[in-house]
Amino acid sequence: MIVVSRSVAIPDSEVTITAIRAQGAGGQHVNKTSTAIHLRFDIRASSLPEYYKERLLAASHHLITPDGVVIIKAQEYRSQEMNREAAVARLVSLIQELTVEQKNRRATRPTRASKERRLASKSQKSTTKSLRGKVRRPE
Repeated sequence: MIVVSRSVAIPDSEVTITAIRAQGAGGQHVNKTSTAIHLRFDIRASSLPEYYKERLLAASHHLITPDGVVIIKAQEYRSQEMNREAAVARLVSLIQELTVEQKNRRATRPTRASKERRLASKSQKSTTKSLRGKVRRPE
């Protein structure tokens, strides 16, 4: 059972985890052991609440295919178990990140004091810059 939040969890049967050979340097070890993990999670066929499904399917994310399948490849560790944990953690963080509801921004107006401070700093900068000009000698 993969826990996403207090009220949402994903059964292990809905997540397909396969061990594959990792890419990159590592010599003989990397060529003969399958330490990388390939995680697949079908959003449409999952038991997630409808709100979660809608948010995930509407999101344009590089880990989600157009068919609604999340594909995560974890190969940063040398052990299969640590890569499995990393892949599951990335799935959970992806779901949490995409289902967070953004607060609506309320428009506010600047205070009178902030306007006065802004105008005072503008006039101070103007004075400073006007003093930077060439000095003329009286003739």
